Amino acid sequence: MTTLERPNLNDREFKKLSQFIEKELGIRMPEIKRVMLESRLHKRLRALSLNNFEEYCDYLFNDKSMRIEFPLMIDVVTTNKTDFFREPDHFVYLENSIIIPRLKETGGCDQFDIWSSASSTGEEIYTLAMVMEGIREEYTRLKYTIAGSDISQEVLSKARKGVYHISRIETLPMHLKKKYFLKSKKPENELVKVKKILQKNVNFFHQNLMDDQYDIKQQFDVIFCRNVLIYFSQEKQKKILLSLHKHLKSDGYLFLGHSETITGLNLPYISIAPTIYKKT
Repeated sequence: MTTLERPNLNDREFKKLSQFIEKELGIRMPEIKRVMLESRLHKRLRALSLNNFEEYCDYLFNDKSMRIEFPLMIDVVTTNKTDFFREPDHFVYLENSIIIPRLKETGGCDQFDIWSSASSTGEEIYTLAMVMEGIREEYTRLKYTIAGSDISQEVLSKARKGVYHISRIETLPMHLKKKYFLKSKKPENELVKVKKILQKNVNFFHQNLMDDQYDIKQQFDVIFCRNVLIYFSQEKQKKILLSLHKHLKSDGYLFLGHSETITGLNLPYISIAPTIYKKT
């Protein structure tokens, strides 16, 4: 495919790909998303030197190449937008209404386990680590782990590295920038890296939230699953939320995105604050 050619995704190809994506990933691909899907998959056509989407479908649905191409297709199809301290009131609630009250009850000695179930390139994970490290300045006996998972291997690789363009942290307070980030030794790179203090209690793993069984066996005090459910049908939302429920401790909390709700799904959670739920 030359740079001037932009093959279109016809009805048959779009139907085949959209049905496959919904079946395997649970992500809805209605007609309104055809242009988006076409645009993103052009990257795979160029990478594979394919001329059109018919050739791409032949390649993708070939038993030999499916295993190789499927994770690469996931990386271009899934949306991975995130920021440090995105939806900041969630982190305020986590600190002031969940963690600190429990630390006061336990005399300052406790263990918190948190799972960011759609961690993307890591900003949410390292925001959680900043929150926990900030609390540990007063409650020094606090211990914690933070697990991050995503369906995309590409974004997990970026998250593990913890390297970002300097523009990604421009809205953070200066004291957080100085405390938790290192500037590149080459100023022209305009890169920063999270310090080891934010990475020492963090681990990442690959996970498709649509799987019947999750690879992780641990239970958590808090699970973040923000701005993920909006891509799924109500039936699949319920399946994911029930799976997450199994991985919450008996008094655990679930955080969803501000545009998401479990109202009407009849699930074993109670609402305790906007888009924040407790396991029942």
